[in-house]
Amino acid sequence: MSSHGDEDQDPEKGQPSHSSCTDTDATCLEIITVTVGATVPTGFELTAAEEVKEKIGVDARVSKDRGRIYFPITTDKLFQVHLLRSVDNLFVVVEEYDHYQFKQSKEEALMDFQQLASKLPWTNALEVWKLNGTLKKKKGHRKGGNGSKMKPNIEAHHATEADTEQQELTEAVDASEGQTKAESTPGLEDCEQTSEELASGAKPIKFRVTCNRAGDKHSFSSNEAARDFGGAVQEFFQWKADMTKFDIEVLLNIHNEEVVIGIALTEESLHRRNISHFGPTTLRSTLCYGMLRLCKPQASDIILDPMCGTGAIPLEGAIEFNSSFYIAGDNNDMAVNRTVNNICHIQKRRADKGSAPCLPIDTVRWDLCSLPMRTSSVDIIITDMPFGKRMGSRKKNWDLYPSCLREMARVCRPGTGKAVLLTQDKKCFAKAISRMGGLWRKLHTVWVNVGGLHAGVYLLKRTGAVFGQTPEDVHESRGALNEQANEKEDKELS
Repeated sequence: MSSHGDEDQDPEKGQPSHSSCTDTDATCLEIITVTVGATVPTGFELTAAEEVKEKIGVDARVSKDRGRIYFPITTDKLFQVHLLRSVDNLFVVVEEYDHYQFKQSKEEALMDFQQLASKLPWTNALEVWKLNGTLKKKKGHRKGGNGSKMKPNIEAHHATEADTEQQELTEAVDASEGQTKAESTPGLEDCEQTSEELASGAKPIKFRVTCNRAGDKHSFSSNEAARDFGGAVQEFFQWKADMTKFDIEVLLNIHNEEVVIGIALTEESLHRRNISHFGPTTLRSTLCYGMLRLCKPQASDIILDPMCGTGAIPLEGAIEFNSSFYIAGDNNDMAVNRTVNNICHIQKRRADKGSAPCLPIDTVRWDLCSLPMRTSSVDIIITDMPFGKRMGSRKKNWDLYPSCLREMARVCRPGTGKAVLLTQDKKCFAKAISRMGGLWRKLHTVWVNVGGLHAGVYLLKRTGAVFGQTPEDVHESRGALNEQANEKEDKELS
């Protein structure tokens, strides 16, 4: 169990005391260390931890509850956590318990939650929440509360601040160091004024409690825990409960015996950053980033997404790994148009901010099984293959997967080429890979959760075999010719 010290709390009310603000430091710039939690795509926890180490320089701990990591951060580096590409949502930890002893009966367990609110060291977490508000561009009240339920056009609206986040956050830091910042949103004013409001309740802050619970040994439901804990928080701080237009979201995360209380630092998930035109199977940008890191793009690499959909993967790559060149293609006109529109949207956004608008990416409409590319011309292939649910069918996958793996092997460089492929149709993919053993070798598999589906991200290495000289591709070539002949005959008969 780790906790933050509460030496700055008022012993009676547990509120932030005025000792943390001095007359010459009205903006609360005292540097403190807190623990930040981040939700990440399930399966890519280690990838997110690597990014934290690389970009912030601290070690991250993977939670027992999959899909979360925790790492220490000092408040002078708080803006950097919003620049991470692998995390969805961020929160500052108030307190965490590794082995929380839940009472057997529901009434006693819920009573513990009611009493817990007044015992927690809220001070540092609230300081970080206020500082976080000055760093982020003001967006007003949240609408709809849970960002995952928002419509795509709302997602697109908030995505427009993605690639300029670093510039805006850095400017906010510089401004806060030079002068006192006062935000109009309740609770984002300077530390001293907010502390007075918290203590007096003159201008109540709106809040809500969200409980995420996993485990089958709890005597209570998530709603019951959120209700009783939220009532205690309301009584303790004299805040006003509001489930939609809230200023603070208090998080109660319960995973078996692990309990973490935190305060949200993100209004909407950070994965909504690149896409303005959504398709039926658009991938989260954070998942795309995890897939890209698996293949470790190098400068001058040619990276191909032959089933690009809305272009989420090549767009994320062109922004984050911009020393490589990306080719996005699809056999569907609507998908190609969405990709082009998304690219144009990002380029316009960059131009409006004074950045170089060009992205190292191009878009093509093609037949996946007959790519208009030279043999051995691609370094990396990375794509989201049809699961056979929203797109395609399981039956079609049995023919599609071997054919596309063969064509991918043709255009991929022997010996050095790699492929990162996402699919939920594990049985069909395993069969296709076994048939392509002379062309592809499976190196690693990351199991991920995609919209509630258990899927695999497969890292493949192109063997050194010359295409056209292995039993696999010769056999497949004849099969493809026979299939084309059968299709032609069927059309003529119809």
